[in-house]
Amino acid sequence: MPAVMAHRRSKLLLFLCSALYCLIAVAAKSYYDVLQVPKGASDDQIKRAYRKLALKYHPDKNQGNEEANKRFAEINNAYEVLSDSEKRGIYDRYGEEGLKQHAASGGRGGGGGMNIQDIFSSFFGGGPAEEEERVVKGDDVIVDLDATLEDLYMGGTLKVWRVKNVIKPAPGKRRCNCRNEVYHKQIGPGMFQQMTEQVCEQCPNVKYEREGDFITVDIEKGMQDGQEVLFYEEGEPIIDGEAGDLKFRVRTAPHDRFRREGNDLHTTVTITLVQALVGFEKTVKHLDEHLVDISSKGITKPKQVRKFKGEGMPLHFSNKKGDLYVAFEVIFPTSLTEEQKTNIKEVLP
Repeated sequence: MPAVMAHRRSKLLLFLCSALYCLIAVAAKSYYDVLQVPKGASDDQIKRAYRKLALKYHPDKNQGNEEANKRFAEINNAYEVLSDSEKRGIYDRYGEEGLKQHAASGGRGGGGGMNIQDIFSSFFGGGPAEEEERVVKGDDVIVDLDATLEDLYMGGTLKVWRVKNVIKPAPGKRRCNCRNEVYHKQIGPGMFQQMTEQVCEQCPNVKYEREGDFITVDIEKGMQDGQEVLFYEEGEPIIDGEAGDLKFRVRTAPHDRFRREGNDLHTTVTITLVQALVGFEKTVKHLDEHLVDISSKGITKPKQVRKFKGEGMPLHFSNKKGDLYVAFEVIFPTSLTEEQKTNIKEVLP
């Protein structure tokens, strides 16, 4: 009886883990998203994605960059789970909570079971990363992606429809895995000549078909023009090789109120001649709709530019921000009466 009750409790706990995973999956990035691979990715895809991301975000290349160090830890955590078939199976069914429960019950847990440097060293051999093995690779696809200033300021996502070639089975066989083999041919008594011959295998035939689907592109806060968001092996496929990569190259879309220059923002505000002379109270609505006080109690000259420190764009992978520059346009009256002219002469020297 106790064994039956324990079994029921175990099943209930796994069910609860599964339900919890479904609830948090929307809010948190999955390990597949962290490595930028699809859920059905092969072991080779996962290894290649880990290699490229681990090199990109390694602390030695990003000294003092806390965001990059955090990303490096996430990448290693994801790889530790997805490179282990047992952990990956548990994660696919029950999520991170399932892995924790598995570890608590005596199994090999996920998320912190290995030291991060141990993972990196075991993959790259402890020293500088070796050159990746040469494989035939399809063409990379580069797409210019216009991102709004709002998304670049706060972070956001864009859904992009993509149509690409996909390799599908086809009738018949084809020559594949061809290689040159060396053999020796006797051409006389005690005389041999070295010869080469191309030897190929027979593989199932394949064909290209066009398919389309949506790709979700994450726009990170502070990304600069020209930065790329990579999707590994989502470029052009190639038979008997590795598909190229898909790269979205970020461009800042024009904005109706702000202009971006690097990490700084520029905007123009119009004031009246009276406001320019006696001061004014005014605010500017920022990209996240918070208000920046640009009031002045003094004289503001036409074309004058004032700097508001820390009100510009966020720096990529940093808590710092650039500055906001406000240029003032002064509206002059189109005409004055004689009385107005006299009054102005009396007030102004």
